[in-house]
Amino acid sequence: MAEKKYRIVYEDEQLLVVDKPSGLLVIPTPKKETSTLTGLLNRELDSRGIEANAHPCHRLDRETSGLMIYAKGKAAQQSVMDEFKKRAVKKTYIAFAQGMVKGPSGDITRNIYDKNKGKSIPAVTKYRVSERKGGFSVLEVEPITGRTNQIRIHLKEIGHPIVGESVYAFRKDYKLRFKRVALHAHRLEFRHPATGERMVFESPLPDDMKDFLLAPRDKASSKERK
Repeated sequence: MAEKKYRIVYEDEQLLVVDKPSGLLVIPTPKKETSTLTGLLNRELDSRGIEANAHPCHRLDRETSGLMIYAKGKAAQQSVMDEFKKRAVKKTYIAFAQGMVKGPSGDITRNIYDKNKGKSIPAVTKYRVSERKGGFSVLEVEPITGRTNQIRIHLKEIGHPIVGESVYAFRKDYKLRFKRVALHAHRLEFRHPATGERMVFESPLPDDMKDFLLAPRDKASSKERK
């Protein structure tokens, strides 16, 4: 992996907004990977003579691409995380869901099991259908709660797993294939923890999802099977 595939969308003395590529971990797993987004960012800050460390304020899966908020220092991180707890940060994802999702929009209200707490906890996901293509639906998805893998689990539970899903659905059960989970963190809206300014950022679809969206379905399906 190249040393820098991420893109810094915004930076000030307290915050970084970063566009994460698919395939890059945010933090190390127990395997202690060295090439993570957090590690790469901190090496870049060090190279620029910036003493503060970059701390992630939320998470994205390795396979998921898109926007993330980082804080420079623990105090700023706590401020942003408090905003997440108050559900004051709005996150919008683009997901390619298997099949034709009915209706223009919907809410998914289903509990998700939290292994750390040892129980199921409430989770709410809103979605809007922006387009229907050959064999899949393009959704704008807003997780109201922030449970681990919430979007992936909820879409599977309504019978429309994300294209490329392999953890919560069997790939062999679906005609359309993709090399990863087709999920992108497209938009972030939040208040700056220091200034109170409303911050809005958007990230365009990455090339792999864009190519899949534009490709003829028969060619795309056969290509992804190879």
